[in-house]
Amino acid sequence: MNLLIVEDEVRLRNALVNNIPWDKHGIEVVGQAGNGAEALQLIDRKKPDIILLDLQMPEMDGLALAGQLRGADPLLKIIVLSGHDDFAYAQAALELGVMKYLLKPAGDKEILDTVLEAAERLNKELEQRHNEEELQHKWKQHLPYLVNEFFQGWLNGKFEPWEIEQKSRDLQLDLPKDAQYAVAVIDMDPLPEHETRFSRRDVSLLQFSLHSIVKESQQASPCWVSTDYAGCTVVVYLIDSYDEPNVSIQKINTITEKLLFTVKSRLKLSASAGISGMTGSREAINRLYVQAVRALQNRIVLGHDLAIPYREERGKESELALQPNLEKSLEIALETGDGVKALDTLTSLWECSMAKARTVEEMHEHILYFTSLFVRFIQKQGWPVRDVACEDFVYFLNHRELTAKDQILSWLQRMVRAYLTYASHRRKSTSHGTVKTILSLIEDEMDQEMTLHTVADRLYVNSSYLSRLFKQETGKAFSSYVLERKMERAKAILLAGARVYDAADAVGYRDVSYFTRVFRKYWGVTPGEIKN
Repeated sequence: MNLLIVEDEVRLRNALVNNIPWDKHGIEVVGQAGNGAEALQLIDRKKPDIILLDLQMPEMDGLALAGQLRGADPLLKIIVLSGHDDFAYAQAALELGVMKYLLKPAGDKEILDTVLEAAERLNKELEQRHNEEELQHKWKQHLPYLVNEFFQGWLNGKFEPWEIEQKSRDLQLDLPKDAQYAVAVIDMDPLPEHETRFSRRDVSLLQFSLHSIVKESQQASPCWVSTDYAGCTVVVYLIDSYDEPNVSIQKINTITEKLLFTVKSRLKLSASAGISGMTGSREAINRLYVQAVRALQNRIVLGHDLAIPYREERGKESELALQPNLEKSLEIALETGDGVKALDTLTSLWECSMAKARTVEEMHEHILYFTSLFVRFIQKQGWPVRDVACEDFVYFLNHRELTAKDQILSWLQRMVRAYLTYASHRRKSTSHGTVKTILSLIEDEMDQEMTLHTVADRLYVNSSYLSRLFKQETGKAFSSYVLERKMERAKAILLAGARVYDAADAVGYRDVSYFTRVFRKYWGVTPGEIKN
């Protein structure tokens, strides 16, 4: 701690500086002054923590100095050491923030103890202030999160009016009680098929970028920008009290269209927005938010890159018409591996159903129809839907991620191709397994007579299919391959010293003369010549 001694009597001042062991107690005397004017200059340069101050001094006395220092540094500790035991002096000093009033001649120990007491008190105050500043810093760091959490609860109607009042006040949000509000919900549109810079894994990044662009663009507007539970950016507008509600909504539509243009310019990707169809009070914010969300859902019908105002829709019966003939045609095309026919049939199904949908509800009905159709086709084969659909499986779990007709059609077309690809892999896997079984039979039963028909019967398939499959996988006809393996085996046995009769028996020939003719035709020499 730094100590400044202000005393006009030179002898006493020197004694205070030199006779008390300040350094042993962590106190450093950073200066000494003979009057208040000198002290002011030193205080500005030395920044003492504690001042030991006489009252009666020339030019500027101690009370005048204490008065000037009172507001300059609230942590500065002043100890008066005075020869005046007049109560009025002491009272005036204490009113000026003096910590303690000592009377001369105070002993060295009393003065030292008082300075150390001042140092301890200052340390505690500094620690408290540090803690308060740290808490204030943490509060400011967490404030954006707390504000966003409040908006999520407010938008979803979780707060009573008194909670809105209290929480907005605690978070230093100026939400006038009697004002009118409107809501816009903005979301990135699904990525185009040709997009290479981003993938589905980057959705959160794009939503964050959208939020940042909107927040930056709306800094000058009377509004608040937050995110909802789905990651969409929500803008709550404070309505100008001079505007009619319809005029206000029109202005918000214009502002939102400009926002979408800014997003597209910055990200080279489109976004869409839903806007509440009316204005409302603080307590009506949930209704406004729901309207904006429902308006945004209409991009599934209207398309992307739009600011969509909310409009009331009257419910009506679903116009979904089943097409059993087209469904069967699609199933047959998929099972026979006819990709062109499958895609053409899917297009016909689409034009009879989804293409005619005009409302969000109708779109969702048709999505459910196509989802169930593909689930039925896939599960009929005994395949897991997740394995067939791969990354597109997410749409079976949550079809509301499909937000436009083009996106839905593209998904269905990918599902046709995914089905055909999976079926092809399965057939190849099965084919490979069948051929491996045949090859093993040939090697294990080389000493038996083996024909295509006997093997086909053992595997419960027809011989024509087996013949074509075997040649497709090995590049050789079944009979040619069997002959090749038998002749190779017979040659190896003869070269090992076996008799011709034993070699013929080992490869399934019971007639040695016939074996000899076949061997000579294949190798160009007789078995005996090979052996010798």
